Amino acid sequence: MDWKEIYNDRLCSTDDAVKHIKSNTTVFLGHCVGDPTALIEAMIRNKDRYENVIMKHMVRLGPVDFTAPEMEGHFIDTPIFASGNNRVALAEGRADFTPTFFHEVPKQIREGKQKIDAALVMVTPPDKKGYCSLGVAVDYTKQAIESAPLVIAQINENMPMTYGDTFVHVSEFDYITEADTPLYELKSMDVSDTEKAIGRNCASLIEDGSTLQLGIGGIPDAVMLFLTDKNDLGIHSEMIADGTLALWDQGVITNKMKSENKGKMTVTFLMGTRKLYDFAHENHALELYPVDYVNHPMTVMRQHKMVSVNSAMQVDLMGQANAESIGLRQFSAVGGQVDFVRGTAMSDEGKAIIAMPSVTVKKDGTMISKIVPFLDQGAAVTTSRCDIDYIVTENGIAELKGETLRERARNLISIAHPDMQDELKEEFKRRFKEKY
Repeated sequence: MDWKEIYNDRLCSTDDAVKHIKSNTTVFLGHCVGDPTALIEAMIRNKDRYENVIMKHMVRLGPVDFTAPEMEGHFIDTPIFASGNNRVALAEGRADFTPTFFHEVPKQIREGKQKIDAALVMVTPPDKKGYCSLGVAVDYTKQAIESAPLVIAQINENMPMTYGDTFVHVSEFDYITEADTPLYELKSMDVSDTEKAIGRNCASLIEDGSTLQLGIGGIPDAVMLFLTDKNDLGIHSEMIADGTLALWDQGVITNKMKSENKGKMTVTFLMGTRKLYDFAHENHALELYPVDYVNHPMTVMRQHKMVSVNSAMQVDLMGQANAESIGLRQFSAVGGQVDFVRGTAMSDEGKAIIAMPSVTVKKDGTMISKIVPFLDQGAAVTTSRCDIDYIVTENGIAELKGETLRERARNLISIAHPDMQDELKEEFKRRFKEKY
């Protein structure tokens, strides 16, 4: 059968498409900017058809309506990443968090450790051969399509066509609906003076020819401000945002020195503004692959002079980093942090950086140190003390690999906020039986 016949035969409204989802099943949603907005809205409209449908996803940028109190009994949210739109539901027990390393999600789907009965995804219109691109998000989404007994696709003209391992034939979709919803955009924020100081410190560790993993936010943007004098940088990253484009335009990012995917920026998803999505459209200089390739530590370790830059909410005096919870309250997730920290550690001349402000400043002006004697009770250890390499704040760089507990504590106290050091020095004295 010609692909156009398949397409037309499976084309239906969003409401008709989601009526094929059954109660007491597990539905995986396309990730992040690949969130199939129209299909989710249709499920909400048809909520009375469902009982105990488990919704599984990582980052969701839109409102997670299925976590509202009135959705209880219809939907159960079990995210792999906590975000602003489901933290309240998690805290109130109306949702249940699923801890896992990002690179392991496709494998868990394949092996049945993460159950999947249906996949809801968003893709480009088909090309001349009937292939759609997953556009901004390949990550676990491609595996979800391959493993789910039921696959429903939202065709969206706004989705950029990207290269790499992004294409899926229309015959892989059981039902197809057309809805040109706008893609979610995250605009860059102004970079603070503190973030600039952190960025400058991080950039001092990055050499010409390094391959970078950077995320989104003030600190990654600040790091890139101080890389303009570098040469032949490469990108092998879980994601990129708009900040990468300036370095590309300036010729700083060339990908010439990469040992794998030479000449290409390699990521597993995109998150930024329309400018980034337009850059990605039909651009052979950028390739997207599944997360079990991009984030796998064995892939990361093969990169030339790999440098990973991630962040944390707290680091204790042993070097343990909590990047995901406030005590027992889930705030985000491990994501790809440990994937890249461990892969970078195995890379020749690799440098794994955890970058963060030395304090959090509350609305009333109160400062809370992010370098602490102990992690908060109940907090997750995201990255272990044996994995930590460099901790960077606006006050300097603490190198921890190969250091004793006493040396680690000294190094960390030296980059803590000056107003917070006395308490840390008292803990040092108590712990090590000597003055700092």
